[in-house]
Amino acid sequence: MFRGTPLNTQDRETVSPHRLCVAPMMTHTDRHFRYFLRLMSRRIRLYTEMISTGALLHGNCRQMLAFDPVEHPIGIQLGGSDPSELVECAVLAESSGYDEINLNAGCPSGRVQAGRFGACLMLEPETVAECVRAIRARVRLPLTVKCRIGVDESDDHPFLSRFVSTVSEAGCTCFMIHARKAWLMGLSPRQNREVPALNYDMVYRIKQDFPSLEIILNGGVAHMKDLEKHYHHVDGVMIGRAACQNPYMLACADRLVFGENHPVPDRKEVFRQYLDYVEQGVEQGVSLSRMLRNITGLFQGQSGARKFRRYLGESMHCEKVDAKHLRKALDLIQA
Repeated sequence: MFRGTPLNTQDRETVSPHRLCVAPMMTHTDRHFRYFLRLMSRRIRLYTEMISTGALLHGNCRQMLAFDPVEHPIGIQLGGSDPSELVECAVLAESSGYDEINLNAGCPSGRVQAGRFGACLMLEPETVAECVRAIRARVRLPLTVKCRIGVDESDDHPFLSRFVSTVSEAGCTCFMIHARKAWLMGLSPRQNREVPALNYDMVYRIKQDFPSLEIILNGGVAHMKDLEKHYHHVDGVMIGRAACQNPYMLACADRLVFGENHPVPDRKEVFRQYLDYVEQGVEQGVSLSRMLRNITGLFQGQSGARKFRRYLGESMHCEKVDAKHLRKALDLIQA
């Protein structure tokens, strides 16, 4: 368990707003999962799935930008490399009420590379800087960049330092750095999250080199107890897959990370509250599977968790399932 000293009043006023974040993750951090996480923590920073500029400008903009007010603080992650398109999307995000714009310079997927954004942009720091300058000139929202420690063979400290220096000079003051490099060829996105070795020291060193910047570490953080060692070196931590596999790990975040006094929510109560949300969604025609697919890990590590996951999995594909039926899933969890 994380044993960090509770924040006093002064610390709360100076602590980074990114002290603990949940990473943008495709097929995971949709509005339903974000609402679910917010039932457990009021303070962690949440992000949308990555939205490409093309999708936002030519698709169902209103639907893509929709979120519940309870999700604040929330950032939108944009994927793109055309400054004018990014500005247009950032303006839309600002008018929709988002709290932050995050630029994706870390995704290594082939499809993303084909669109000339994501991790391949680390090889074009001037392009990223141009995008940052353009957004900063038009939008007042905080602007952050998510990147890797390197790309392919360009994975040494000078490379990362040059990238951060170039982009920060354009006006970005906060970087979320995944402590793995990205291989642009030969590895799938999933393999790129697991195969390249973690190098936390490189992220720590960037904070030493750029003390005035906010540096947020991402990659391989699986437990709350992992946070403390990183907080000695960086301003914040971004949790990824662990938040999907064991979302309840975040229930103690407000008390242990942010020094809040409100009680830690009970797992079963979280589920009951979320079912109220699900019930409303079903009435509005929202797919049940979309609302349930990312919450099956709520009882991770508890007796009956496997039966709970199976029950929800089977329920997702039933044509007629009501909240009463879903509440029976709690009977599978042994107190």
